[in-house]
Amino acid sequence: MTTTAPPRRRAPGMSPDQRRAMIVAAALPLVAEYGTAVTTSQIARAAGIGEATVFRVFADKEAVLDACMAEALRPDHAVESIAAIPLDQPLADRLTEAADALAAHLARVGPVAGALMASGHARRQPAGANSGAHSGDRERSMEPIRAALAELFEPGSLRVPADQAAAVFLGLLFARDRTGDPGTAALVEIFMHGALRGERA
Repeated sequence: MTTTAPPRRRAPGMSPDQRRAMIVAAALPLVAEYGTAVTTSQIARAAGIGEATVFRVFADKEAVLDACMAEALRPDHAVESIAAIPLDQPLADRLTEAADALAAHLARVGPVAGALMASGHARRQPAGANSGAHSGDRERSMEPIRAALAELFEPGSLRVPADQAAAVFLGLLFARDRTGDPGTAALVEIFMHGALRGERA
């Protein structure tokens, strides 16, 4: 007596939002490598789908590149990492962990944003949008990171508001590659105690 195998059930289809997210995740490393020269065919192969599927959820390649830039700028991972830092450890340790989280965030953002900018891609803006809108996107992406950093400080221990201290710390982190990186521990030490010996006059 032979038995027939039950019919295979098709995997549930993805929603358009899920499909877009999957395509963007596949596209990000390609965009970092090729910039605007990446093709939708390459993206489709990396995502394991047909090229036509890309155009079911994106109007054109420019829309895919816009979505990649927006995804690279998202601060979610950095904010979650900073928010998870235990507040019962010394401030120097908290700031060191925060610096590592920011370095990981910049490692994700840098290759994608750099490749797109170097190859001439500018995110399309609605009619009438100003030319500084892209830098505004970057600034808005930093606001939740700055707020998460501010939560690491004990209010009574600061001579300045916590959000100002967080902004200064971010500035030091962003300047480290341009001014010579002293190392995270040294940077945290300079931020907390300054560069001069002895008491402040």
